[in-house]
Amino acid sequence: MLRYIMFLMIGVLLLICAIYYIVTMYHMKDFSFKKVSKMLMALLLGSLLLFFTIPSLKYIVFKEYDVVNGKCYMEIDSSGRSAEADFYIQDTDEIYSFDDIPELDAYGKDAPYYCSITVTKDHQWEIGYKIYEEKTKAILLSSE
Repeated sequence: MLRYIMFLMIGVLLLICAIYYIVTMYHMKDFSFKKVSKMLMALLLGSLLLFFTIPSLKYIVFKEYDVVNGKCYMEIDSSGRSAEADFYIQDTDEIYSFDDIPELDAYGKDAPYYCSITVTKDHQWEIGYKIYEEKTKAILLSSE
């Protein structure tokens, strides 16, 4: 969810910057290569970010979520500055990523689990997850 809000805000900010550069160039009649390239880069990147985030905005605002259930495996990627947990749902062949890493040291991260993942209706953005023990369906961990 944090990733969605961040992408949306950066896209809006970049579009505002691009419009500012367009207005400034028009009033100053200064069409230097540096200003035009900044404007085009901000316009292109802002439009691209908004292209990916705007279709899911109505689902986020109205809290229209879908729950994906099934047997899952986790893969932890802790390379670089940040760590990420990928949930592979075997029943639907979908992959969902979360920034927080679940602490399942007693069970192990490679063990199969039963997962319940909340996503937007279009399955583009992850909201939360619940991890259950595969056989007993006892809840082990929740992101909420």
